[in-house]
Amino acid sequence: MIAAVLGAGAWGTTFSAVLADAGCQVRLWGRDEAVAEQVTTMNRNDKYLPGITLPPSIIGTTNAQNALVGADMVVVAVPSQSARTILEPFAPFIGENTVAVSLMKGVELGTDKRMSDVVAEALGLPLDRVAVVSGPNLAGEIAAHQPTATVVSSISEKTAITVAEACSCDYFRPYTNSDIVGVELCGAVKNVIALAVGIAQGQGMGYNTTATVITRGLVEITRLGLALGAQAETFAGLAGMGDLVATCASPSSRNHTLGRHIGQGKTLDEAIAATRGTAEAVKSSRSVLALAQSIGVEMPITEAVVGVLHEGQPVQEMAHKLLTRPRKTEGLNAQIIAESA
Repeated sequence: MIAAVLGAGAWGTTFSAVLADAGCQVRLWGRDEAVAEQVTTMNRNDKYLPGITLPPSIIGTTNAQNALVGADMVVVAVPSQSARTILEPFAPFIGENTVAVSLMKGVELGTDKRMSDVVAEALGLPLDRVAVVSGPNLAGEIAAHQPTATVVSSISEKTAITVAEACSCDYFRPYTNSDIVGVELCGAVKNVIALAVGIAQGQGMGYNTTATVITRGLVEITRLGLALGAQAETFAGLAGMGDLVATCASPSSRNHTLGRHIGQGKTLDEAIAATRGTAEAVKSSRSVLALAQSIGVEMPITEAVVGVLHEGQPVQEMAHKLLTRPRKTEGLNAQIIAESA
């Protein structure tokens, strides 16, 4: 199989290596000529994956047409809020039977659309030829061949199986899943929760606070997902709890890291500069909250993150605002989940 990967950052490069190790011929597209040259000639991408040797079958390029023409699969690993603008000019190069895969995690600002919808619209593809990959997939660990599992989700079982077979290797195990709504919402909202955990830890909070934010964050993800027709079991799986725990616990998570900088008193601009990479939750927190509000779903942690990042709310007020909300019975959430399953 020939795979074109759009986006030569850490995750795009790592997934390129996974595909190559699974037997695919990979063309990795990015805008940085130095990165493309190093990938091709030295089997490295020191800008985003220092110290990692890549499979020699990966070819780097800055020419999207060269990457896409003849590809059986196109994998999209660009910043979620820029995806539509980046992808639309590439639509003429997509083959009649090409399958698209989204590695992105977010909700598009202004449209409230999930990334699979954005990819399908931008590339002119039917949704049954689009899949998403999501799970506890920290790029640096996978690039070092540490074993992990993931979820490949699509409304088409055939498409999901095709993608799963293309990325299955001895350190990367994909499971298929038909709940693309739940899988994508887990991926989008867990970044926001990880940012909240980072803020709390940056303020010196310990494991009780971390566990509270993670657990109540999963409730927010589940509540939003069920309201949009997702399957309850998705939230306890790899794309749900698995990805949430990995992103909230790992110091290599950019969203967690950015949150920690915010909690330590940095401004948003200072935190972004210190994080040295795209923290999707900075922008997607607003789109996730807008989506939730449009359907009447309450998401207090997400709302608090938006308040701190975009509305000038002092970090010190975040915990107070969350803890002084009206008390509720936790069991009601379990009841809602059970009734919606």
